[in-house]
Amino acid sequence: MDNVKVFSCSKSAEEFTQKICKYLKIEQGKINSMKFKNDNNFVQVLETVRDKDVFLVQTTTPPVNERIMEMLITIDAIKRAAAKRITVVLPYYLYSRSDKKDQPRVPVTAKLLAQLIEAAGADRVLTCDLHNPAIQAYFNINCDVLTGRFLLEKYFDTKKIENKVVVATDAGSSKKAYVYAKHFNCPIALIDKRRDGNDDRAIATHVIGDIEGKNALIFDDEVDTAGSISETAKVLQQCGVNEIYVGCTHGILSGPAIERIQNSAIKELVMTNTVPLLQEKRIDKIKVISIAELFAEAIKKINEATSIGELFE
Repeated sequence: MDNVKVFSCSKSAEEFTQKICKYLKIEQGKINSMKFKNDNNFVQVLETVRDKDVFLVQTTTPPVNERIMEMLITIDAIKRAAAKRITVVLPYYLYSRSDKKDQPRVPVTAKLLAQLIEAAGADRVLTCDLHNPAIQAYFNINCDVLTGRFLLEKYFDTKKIENKVVVATDAGSSKKAYVYAKHFNCPIALIDKRRDGNDDRAIATHVIGDIEGKNALIFDDEVDTAGSISETAKVLQQCGVNEIYVGCTHGILSGPAIERIQNSAIKELVMTNTVPLLQEKRIDKIKVISIAELFAEAIKKINEATSIGELFE
């Protein structure tokens, strides 16, 4: 892979990028990124990328808008350095929850971000478990979407949990829950919950399905403030569930999330490292598994022009 260069777009993406480079057995690309006193960003690529296949990794740690500008400026710098192809690697797609116009006079920021990435000069995007699969169609360039589902399935297979039931947190997640239930060969249950407007906290009302005395598995693409998950765990506990496990691809864990998880009936929250887990957010209930190796394999497939779908067969 002599023609491949992998760069970290920010300090927050360093660890993820290093894991990718270690797996691919290549050196991480060198970039000088700084700020002038007037708060303007400056980026300089410190090595040649002419006619190289460049992969630029960016994460979503706060401040999110700062991360976006870092990414766009770095794309432009690499483009002007005559790279053959630029693939933006977004383990978590920023603004993914602003994916539709569901209220009057609101933006579709997920689409705007796609347009900005294209305008900056990216040729391809590699991301994972979009909040809304339709986001993939916002791009006019290739957008490859990985999934953390198989990593989560493998992890829970090794735990050998008996008497399982997969719980869908709402009607919208029932299809995803069915896929997991089919893998684990166990029944499925559904939580009826309601969300009021822009309120981060959804209220669970009752459970559809037999869950008493069982060990519940809940899966979602992301956990943000943990309001829905903690409320769901409370209802499940009241309905006689034994142990509660949660699996997600993206652990955003913003605001009161850590406190809610710590005080909830959740036994374990398992998530991938698409979003860096800060040291102050690490608690015993949270388990992080690395998805960087899957991204590394995808980068290899893209570079070799072979099928990414083979990773999931």
